Amino acid sequence: MSEIDKDRPWGILTGIRPAKIATGLLDSGMTNSEAADYFVNELKTEPGKAALALECAGALVPVREKMLQNGVSLYIGIPFCPTRCLYCSFVTNGTKSAARLMPEYIGCLEREIKYCADIIRDNGSAVENVYIGGGTPTTLPPELLEKMLHAVTQSFDLSSLREFTVEAGRPDTITEEKLRILKRYGVGRLSINPQSMNDETLRVIGRAHTAQEIKTAMALARSCGFDCINMDVIAGLPGETLEMFKYTLNEVEKLKPENTTVHIMSIKRSSRLHENLSSYALTDAGTVNEMADYAREFLAECGKRPYYMYRQKNQLGNLENVGYSVPGCESLYNIYIMEEIQTIISMGCGGVTKTVDRETDRIERIFNVKEPKDYIERIDEMLARKDVLRHDR
Repeated sequence: MSEIDKDRPWGILTGIRPAKIATGLLDSGMTNSEAADYFVNELKTEPGKAALALECAGALVPVREKMLQNGVSLYIGIPFCPTRCLYCSFVTNGTKSAARLMPEYIGCLEREIKYCADIIRDNGSAVENVYIGGGTPTTLPPELLEKMLHAVTQSFDLSSLREFTVEAGRPDTITEEKLRILKRYGVGRLSINPQSMNDETLRVIGRAHTAQEIKTAMALARSCGFDCINMDVIAGLPGETLEMFKYTLNEVEKLKPENTTVHIMSIKRSSRLHENLSSYALTDAGTVNEMADYAREFLAECGKRPYYMYRQKNQLGNLENVGYSVPGCESLYNIYIMEEIQTIISMGCGGVTKTVDRETDRIERIFNVKEPKDYIERIDEMLARKDVLRHDR
C-alpha cells in the first residue's frame, strides 16, 4: 500500500464530489474492494475516506433505481435571514435592512415560478423534488410565505412529487402559524439548523437565538406533524473544543432528527470570519479530525448512516461535509444535486440551474443574479435566460 499523507485525507483529490468518483468506479464494474484500493493506492486517500465515499455511493443505488426518467427537481432561493452568521458567504439580507424588498422580491419570484412551470409542462417533464432554501425561507412573514407556496403549488403539476423540503434553519424564525402554512401546502421535510448547542458559541457566530429555542422549535415542528427533520451542526466553530462538539451532537440526537448533517468549518472568502480572521481562535486540524470521527461513530450508534457528502475550499483539516440519515429518510434532493444525476431548475436569487444530459453526462449551467435588488430590476432577463431549457428551441 502506498504512503498516505495524513494532512491530506483525500489525497490528490481536489474536487467537491468524491462520492461521485466512487459511483463511477462501481458503475464501471469494480467491486467495493477494488474501488477502495483505487482510492487508497491511486488517489492516495485515507482508507476511512475511501470507505466513506463508497458508503455514500452505495446509498445512491436504490435511489437512482426509483428516479423518474423525465423527472426534474426545483430549487427556490429566499435570500433573507434574521442576521448574517460569522462564517456565511451566501447572499443573504438581514430582515432589518431588506424587509422592504420582500414583497417585491416574492412578486418577481412568482413570475419566475410561473414561467418555469410553463416550460416544464411544455417539455413533458415531471417535478420530483422541491427544495426551498436560502437564506432562511421562514424569515418571510406568514402572508409572503403563503403567497410563495401558493404560487408553487398552483403553477407546477406536483402529482409526481416525492419530496418537498423547506429550510427553517433559524429557530428564531419558526412559529406555529408558519409551520401550519408549510404543512397545509404539502411540505414534508424541514431543516432546523442549530450549528451548535453551546450558547456562547451561538453568540460568537452571530445567531440571535439560544440552544433552548432550538429545542422549542423542534418540539413545535413535531406537534405540527413534521416527521422528517434535518439538523445541521458544524465541527470546528471558533473557540469550540472536542468536548463542546460532543455535547452539541449529543443534545441534537436527543431530539431524534431523521437527518443530521455534519459540516466542517470552512473559511469562506466573503464571510465576516475571513475578514476578521485574526480575531478568532480556529480549531486545529487534529481536533477537527477527532470531531469528524466522533460524529461518524456516534451517529452510527444512533442508527444513522452517511448517504451524501461534499467538500468545500478551505475546510479545516481538508475534510468533508456529510449527511447522515436513518434508513428510508435520505433526502433525494441532496443526493441528486451531489451526484449530478438530474436536472435542477433554480429560481430566485443566487440560483444556479443545472441541466443534466443523462446520455452524454453533459452538464450546463444557467445563473441568476445574486442580489435581491438586482433580481427585482432584472427579472425579465432572468426569465429570458430560462428559455434555453425549452426542448423545442
